[in-house]
Amino acid sequence: MPPLQPLLQTQLPELELHARGKVRDVYAVDAETLLIVTTDRISAFDYILATGIPDKGKVLTQMTLFWLDFLRSITPNHLLTASVSEYPAKLRAYAEQLEGRSMLVKRAKMVDVECVARGYISGSGWKDYKATSAICGIALPGGLVESAKLPEPIFTPASKAQSGHDENISFATVVESIGEELAGRLRDLTLAIYQAASDYAATKGIILADTKFEFGFVGDQLVLADEVLTPDSSRFWPAATYSPGGAQPSYDKQYVRDYLESIRWNKQPPAPALPEEVQLKTAEKYKEAYTALTGRTL
Repeated sequence: MPPLQPLLQTQLPELELHARGKVRDVYAVDAETLLIVTTDRISAFDYILATGIPDKGKVLTQMTLFWLDFLRSITPNHLLTASVSEYPAKLRAYAEQLEGRSMLVKRAKMVDVECVARGYISGSGWKDYKATSAICGIALPGGLVESAKLPEPIFTPASKAQSGHDENISFATVVESIGEELAGRLRDLTLAIYQAASDYAATKGIILADTKFEFGFVGDQLVLADEVLTPDSSRFWPAATYSPGGAQPSYDKQYVRDYLESIRWNKQPPAPALPEEVQLKTAEKYKEAYTALTGRTL
């Protein structure tokens, strides 16, 4: 079997690198346009690992495109096209790197808030609840267990962290930061998107436990931007195995986390490489989520 060759870093020398995140490389195309390329990098415990996951970037991009189309009636977005044949000529020269994993988008002035919706209590929300009986200042009923369904979905924003974990903040803090009118729009839009996506996922036998969105302005228009409802930005659980009272199996990088725990990595750099088995199992999990939700295969 040939060695796995995930795309870990793009090489587009004619373009200005606008930003490089844990997973995405973003290039400036012109004053109004950016190119987002989703690599196969994977992070765990806040560090980018030495090994990528084959085709992960394609799964994340194709899933985002599916949801952007699905949500068109609820919110506009920043997408121009994801068809490389429609890209400017200088980009088409890099088709091998861009095909299936890139989006040409309008530049947006991003709102500096992570917009998180939760329908179930898990992750940092569970930690907050155990400590305070609330999440982001929202008081919740007593006696909830880990992974329990909340009485109704809640908006639990977070501050954008340049590195490390985003920090949960209260709605009042968002209001102080960006004003009451915009804060209210973000809350209402986030919950509306979550409800529509959650209802759809349920028809596919999948629970959308929580998810996060990013919004920005193109001119005066508020648009949905970046990745949308992917296994990297959302907790998807198989409904058939849902059992509140503990952590749930999910369509994400759990194989990676479990492996890193098994080798007792101290969660300090340098991040270790992954064995091929873990790479392949994780890749299968991402593709399984994509197919289960969209009915498509890569």
